[in-house]
Amino acid sequence: MTALIDDWRDAVRDSGATADGDTVAAAGAELIDRWREPHRRYHDVAHLAAVLAVVREHAEFATRPALVRLAAFWHDAVYDPAAGDGANERDSAELAGRVLRRLGIAPTDVAEVQRLVLLTAGHAVPPGDRDGALLCDADLAVLAGPPAAYDAYAAAIRREYAHVPDPAFRAGRAAVLRQLLALPALYRVPPLAGRWERPARANLARELAALGEAP
Repeated sequence: MTALIDDWRDAVRDSGATADGDTVAAAGAELIDRWREPHRRYHDVAHLAAVLAVVREHAEFATRPALVRLAAFWHDAVYDPAAGDGANERDSAELAGRVLRRLGIAPTDVAEVQRLVLLTAGHAVPPGDRDGALLCDADLAVLAGPPAAYDAYAAAIRREYAHVPDPAFRAGRAAVLRQLLALPALYRVPPLAGRWERPARANLARELAALGEAP
């Protein structure tokens, strides 16, 4: 919790916020509380920390790394597994806008954070979008993990959707996996693309097969 609050303060400060330290810290604590909601099994503080770690490690590939870090904090701030496609990202972006404006971040920078958050709905990054590439690569890092780690991630996703009957879950999950496999590239940041593309695609295809679906 302390490390995440420190990361939050740094990202807000580096983005030019004018609010006082107590206001910034209070906003960060409220945000992190969202990531700790009990219904989250994968989209939780561990996922947030993992995304931030990738963004920090590869910050040299971003144009505005502080804004990418802010977008990482907000990208799943609202997470309701029963929401429709893209609704969580839209609600997260809207919430980010309200809070970041209150913290005194420039409107153009707030809009950029919102744009980045919205990209994580489909992870389709336009060519040349360095900041979008880094955020989306970090968000999808789990896909390239060792098979056991990937299987733990897939199981956590199933627990988040425990309210969905198996046939409907299999169909919906298969659609998500196919959408990811249809992307021209899952990763765009050069060192990540070189290491992660092949294992991620292998994991996705393996999960599809386990669901009884063809790639």
